[in-house]
Amino acid sequence: MNIDGETAELKLPSYKGQSPQLNFRRYFADLIAIISNRFQLCPAARHLAVYLLDLFMDRYDVTVQQLHMVSLSCLLLASKFEEREDRVPKLETLNSLGCMSSMNLVLTKQGLLHMELLLLETFDWNLYLPTAAHFIEYYLSVAVREGDLHDGWPLSSLEKTKLYMDKYADYFLEVSLQDHVFLGFVPSLVAASCVAASRLILHLSPTWPPRLQRLTAYTWENLVPCAEKLLVAHDCDVREANKQKCPPVGHQQQNQTLFHSSAPAATVTQYLHLPGLQYSQQPPQSGLAPGYVPPSYLPASALQAPNAPLLGSTIRTVPTVPTSLDSKSSRAYQVNVHYSCTAPFDR
Repeated sequence: MNIDGETAELKLPSYKGQSPQLNFRRYFADLIAIISNRFQLCPAARHLAVYLLDLFMDRYDVTVQQLHMVSLSCLLLASKFEEREDRVPKLETLNSLGCMSSMNLVLTKQGLLHMELLLLETFDWNLYLPTAAHFIEYYLSVAVREGDLHDGWPLSSLEKTKLYMDKYADYFLEVSLQDHVFLGFVPSLVAASCVAASRLILHLSPTWPPRLQRLTAYTWENLVPCAEKLLVAHDCDVREANKQKCPPVGHQQQNQTLFHSSAPAATVTQYLHLPGLQYSQQPPQSGLAPGYVPPSYLPASALQAPNAPLLGSTIRTVPTVPTSLDSKSSRAYQVNVHYSCTAPFDR
């Protein structure tokens, strides 16, 4: 996807963020993600579907009720483009989903075909629209290598580190999917920033090694604006997770805190402007990191109706922060910067 994708992203349609229903965009992006997860569609299909929705909303004045049909049609069209035929959701199965009744929506074959035709005509029958999900696997192929250091120590388990890298990159991809502000960056830069943010959180050094700069064609300075938005969104999710898991004040001393740090907390800016960041070696500790718990980003129970408060960061589950990747450090990444999330058709 790299060479052809980078060429294609130069021709991507412009996005102006001018939809009258832009404040509902997060809800419908979550709806697409939930149904995509229900049918176990690939990330490329999910991201393409949301991108089609963004472009369509940007060009048309669509009612909230019509946006339900538009969103599902975008998902079906994207899955037909990215998935095998037998994995494309069937009309009967979609109508049987519990969320369909709550949306007061019944899909018909004629209605879906009409909407898909309108979408295809809107995009001049070109669905070859690269997203960050199309680049991420290519970048992850060299995201972690044997010579990398974790908190100043050689990696004792390359495979474990790669596992954490994949999970965090996937998490950051979801963050980028849920805020239209990331449409201000080209997809390859968003994907590279997801890898860079993951390396920062995992305390891998150098933070942005020459091999990644060569592969992505992005310097550390190119990534800072996008990576900062990813990291401060991560900070919001971490704070929310700590709120939910924090015990009553009287019991705090009896329980281990969720995150640990053996060094003073640093701000996003302090981390971001140190491309060659090297971590000082920490004293070796015994014990292995706890098993990784796969994140469930979008539980169906979290979906709210469009007239309800918009979904917040509570539907994103931050991957379990490892107390140690190599049994030599208990230091976990912390961010201390607040991020406020902004949270018939007529042209």
